[in-house]
Amino acid sequence: MGEADQVRALPVQASGLRGLPTLPVLMFDRCDEREILRLATASVPALGACRVEACYLVCGERLVTDTEGAPVAPDLSNALTALAGDPGPVAVPQRDWAWAYPLRCPLGNTGYIVVSAPAEPIAEQRFLLARLAQQTGGALSSAALYRGERAKADELRARNAELAAVNDRLSGAVAELEWQRMTQETLTTVAAARAGAAGIAAALHSVTGLPVAVEDRFGNSIAWAGPDLPAPYPRQSRRHRAELLARAGRVPGPLRDQDRLIALVRSGDEVLGVLALVDARRRAGRHQVFALERAAVVLGIELAHRRDLAEAALRLRGDLVADLLTGTDTESALSRAAALGHDLRGPHQVLVVRWRGAHDRGDVARAVEQGARLCDVDACVARRSGLVVVVAARPASWGGQHRWGELYQAVADLLRSTSGCIGVGGVREDPSDLPRSYSEARHALALQERSQGPGLMTFEELGVLRLVFANDDTHDVEQFVRDWIGELIDYDRAKRTQLVTTLSQYYDSGCNYDATATALHIHRSTLRYRLKRIRELSGHDLGAVDGRLNLQVATRAWLVLHGSS
Repeated sequence: MGEADQVRALPVQASGLRGLPTLPVLMFDRCDEREILRLATASVPALGACRVEACYLVCGERLVTDTEGAPVAPDLSNALTALAGDPGPVAVPQRDWAWAYPLRCPLGNTGYIVVSAPAEPIAEQRFLLARLAQQTGGALSSAALYRGERAKADELRARNAELAAVNDRLSGAVAELEWQRMTQETLTTVAAARAGAAGIAAALHSVTGLPVAVEDRFGNSIAWAGPDLPAPYPRQSRRHRAELLARAGRVPGPLRDQDRLIALVRSGDEVLGVLALVDARRRAGRHQVFALERAAVVLGIELAHRRDLAEAALRLRGDLVADLLTGTDTESALSRAAALGHDLRGPHQVLVVRWRGAHDRGDVARAVEQGARLCDVDACVARRSGLVVVVAARPASWGGQHRWGELYQAVADLLRSTSGCIGVGGVREDPSDLPRSYSEARHALALQERSQGPGLMTFEELGVLRLVFANDDTHDVEQFVRDWIGELIDYDRAKRTQLVTTLSQYYDSGCNYDATATALHIHRSTLRYRLKRIRELSGHDLGAVDGRLNLQVATRAWLVLHGSS
């Protein structure tokens, strides 16, 4: 049985006052005005020979029909408006009796229900109709209150959800700030403790959980923290390294380079090195990126400080080296060197270093210092006249033999370049004799640069030429060479021949025809012809004892000075 059937079955004809209380229970269970009005409309016929003409609701300042969409007749609308919320008669065509009952509630009038009948109902029926209208108004008011409360509850839930989201974001922000504070505090503590690059790397590893690499700007390893230290440490070509630093300098934050996340370590606009997180699985998130950026700043301060200290020490050593190279008393030199941590007692020699290309003297000096430490060489390094000058003692482990080639290779590895030359002077027992070793080192460097190109030459290796180059001025040497083989030099230049080289090899081979021809890759007859031309042009007897030494020295000096082969 439907709700309307339930209402019609109420025994209101026998006793309307007993059946009427059941209707509000049905109405007040509803939250929709349409359903409430349909219940009221369906119950009216049970109260007598009445019918509902229309139901109207107050919407703002006007009346609207309930849910059927039927327009309000203008005359009826005007009549209801005139009633101003009171009950009263209205005109309905072809009906003798029509009455408008207001749908009142404690909050006011919510609308009207218009009922008509062929004749005026009895008093009891009119009472029940009025009571029905009153209950309908209460049900409408209750529905409106319920909807309002529900809307408020929905709004409150929405605000609570928004507040919860804000709280979550706030909690996340607080946790983020706490993590950042902890990271910054960890790095600052390490920096304040002067733990150096290794300490900063270890601190970064502890907060990120990733292996950390610290490199200088050339790609050499300075420090490593965490597992899986590569051995040997991977090396990049100079071109690749330069391109990597250029790319990293163009981005605002860390740069992804294959399995590494790198950040430049700077002091102002100068790049001091690279700090890298090894992240093959690409697990680094914003926390790791933040820590890497902050660690790069702290490391930049540390490396700049260390460089400034090295520069200060280099200037102090430079003053000492300058005095040693120009001449100073032994006692003063010994005491000043001891104050700088260098023992000048015992044999020492001077090395001069020049590296071509995109390397300033500061880079070269630092590389020489580091290379000397790697080779266990006690060295005092300074910069002078465009060169890096080293006053060094041969390590006892070398057993009296020079192994300066190892130092050259170490510096070349650190600078990632083999474009340098090193000249090594003779060994001196007393510091007051070091100016002589310095002069010899400069001669050796000049000869290496002019004859061989990049590499290392010791003054000891010059042999008899050490006597030829005994002073700094090579003018006399050039004149000596011109006096003895000038005609051969001019002929070689004009004819593009190799008479000077042939003569030098002839003497180096002990004047043996077969050995000379083999070394020069020529036939004996060709060699015989060349030697004949040499005798004719120079006017010298190649086998004469008094001229043979001069000719051999002249050819060797020419080849050393001008790099012929």
